[in-house]
This record gives sequence, C-alpha cells and structure tokens, in this order.
Amino acid sequence: MAETGTAPGATPVARPPALAVGPLGWLRTNLFSSWGNTLLTLLILWGLWRVVPPLFDWLVTSSLVNVASSQECRGAGGACWAFVAEKWRFIIFGTYPADEQWRPSLAVALIIGMMLFSTWRGAWRPWLGLVWLGGTAVVLALLWGGFLGMTYVSNELWGGLPLTLLLTVIGLGAAFPLAVLLALGRRSDLPAVKAICVGFIELVRGVPLISILFMASVMFPLFMPAGVTVDKLLRAQIGLILFAAAYQAEVVRGGLQAIPKGQYEAADSLGLSYWQKMRKIILPQALALVIPPMVNTFISFLKDTSLVIIIGLFDLLSAAKAALTDPAWRGFYKEAYLFAGLIYFFFCFFMSRYSQRLEVELNRSRRR
Repeated sequence: MAETGTAPGATPVARPPALAVGPLGWLRTNLFSSWGNTLLTLLILWGLWRVVPPLFDWLVTSSLVNVASSQECRGAGGACWAFVAEKWRFIIFGTYPADEQWRPSLAVALIIGMMLFSTWRGAWRPWLGLVWLGGTAVVLALLWGGFLGMTYVSNELWGGLPLTLLLTVIGLGAAFPLAVLLALGRRSDLPAVKAICVGFIELVRGVPLISILFMASVMFPLFMPAGVTVDKLLRAQIGLILFAAAYQAEVVRGGLQAIPKGQYEAADSLGLSYWQKMRKIILPQALALVIPPMVNTFISFLKDTSLVIIIGLFDLLSAAKAALTDPAWRGFYKEAYLFAGLIYFFFCFFMSRYSQRLEVELNRSRRR
C-alpha cells in the first residue's frame, strides 16, 4: 500500500483505497453497496433511459411554439406550447376583462410580495396582521374597481390565478386564529366549550369539502329571509375557512399535547393567567413543533380551492380546463394541465422549502 512522504522517524500514514473516497466512493456507498442496491440502481437507470429521452423530445425537441394554426401542432408529435401562448391570459385571469387585466396582475404581485415579506422573521410583529389586512383590502379594491377611473368588475368575472390566491390567502388567514381557538377549546376543562369545539371539528372533518361548498352555495340561501342574498364568492370563502379551521385545529391540538406537562406547571408557578401562559409559553412551542403538518394542510388547501368549480367559480385549474373548450384548440389538455400544474408546483414548492428552513431555525434548541 502506498504511503505518504513523512519525516524520518515519523509513523507513515496510509492513504485510503481509491474506491473509498471521491465520486467512486460515493457511488459505491450509496448506489452499489450490495447486490440488492446494485440491481435497484440498474432498474432505475433503465427506467430513466426509457422515460426521460421521449419526454424531453415531446417537451422540447418536437414541441412547437410559433404556429399559424392549431392544425400544425396536431401532426407534429410534440407539445404544442402555442396553445399556452394563445390561452395563457385566459388561464391566468379567467374571464376578467382583457383591457383591465393589469389590475389582477398587480393584485397577484401584491399577494406574492406580502408572502415574501412575511418570510422575513424581522416582520413577525403584531403590525404584520395589519399589513395583510391592508394589502388584502387593496387587492379586493383592485379587482372590484369602481373608483379612480377603474371600471367596476363583478366578482362573477374573477377567475384564474388571482381567485385561487385570494381564496387561499383569505381562507388560511382567517382559519388559523379560529383553528387555534378550536384547539384550545377542545382541550378546555369547561364541558360546554369542549363539546361545542369537538362537535364542530368532527362534523366538518366528517364531510367532504364538496358537500360544504354545495351547502354554502345551494342550501344556505334557502335559510335566508326573503329578499336577503349573500354573495356567492363570500359563501364559498366562508365554507373554505370553516373547512380549513377544522383540519388546522387538529394539527394545533397535536402540538399542544406534545408540550411536556412541566411547561404548563412552570407557567402556572410564574402566576401567569391562562391566556398569558398560552400566548407566551405554550403556543410558540406547540406551533414550532407542528410546522410540517401545518404546511401540509396549507398546501392541500391551496389545491382544494379548485373544487369551487362546482359552484360556478373559475379558479386556475378550472380556467385551464375551460380554455380547452375552444374548438380550434380542443384536445391539448396535456399542455393546459402541465402549465397549470407548474404554477401550483411553484407555490407548493416555495411553501415546502420555506417550512423546512423555518422548522430548523425554530427547533434548533431541541437538536442534539
């Protein structure tokens, strides 16, 4: 075995085998460490060889972007990105008037800006809630219009990405504090409060979201007095808020139960009131523990907003499906759903990666 150059009288240091270090060492350790792993690696490589080249050919090599008509795409054998180039405005903005689409564009930019600003931990102050309230009011004002020379646009014409983000932001923002109260109520020592919270959570979690939206759209108006109507979008938003609150409440309750009893006793020994104890000691620790499942509910809620199509609201996915009804571009469903899926993936991936970083930062004291 080769030895490194050493001074006279020093103990020679042997070099590690070439197959144990570097790229070859990594391959041997992670991909070819046993006959089972070697077989699995070869099967995966074979599957990638069968899938990736044809997929790349369809997505890039044989795809078409600039075509005179959809007929040129039908015989090309690749993706027809000309469909996306032709219909992207409708997919993103729905039936919002074309000459006013700068308003939903600005609304989307404002929502994304507030989301990015909220990721800065220095902004985690009580006034952040006021920023979101003010920003949401500006978004609604932009979409509705009717002032400063902007044309009034009924919310029946809202759709696409602005509607999806609006339902998600308002739904999660209003559902979270309600979920915390429900979780605290479910663990309350007061029988009446506990029964009400348990009943609400189990009732809402026991039915699908479609049923809640159907009730909000069709059944709820039947119980209203004659001549009294509630906006369809508002009814759908309330249904989404109640649905999200029930699921988030169970996640928060899991975090509360994971806090050691000694934390509660220590807070009581300091003479803190119930709400002081929860706000300053228990809830911060509980919420830090349940970041992964909480973000999982956020991601699911973002995708569940597509179910509002059953009450006649065209969110991002519904707008992509509606774009396929054009006879000239009928049949390009792969391109439509792939485009919409990439937009969903962007927001879901952002939430997932940020939650992972936040989990590491907030639970650093618990790491061994």
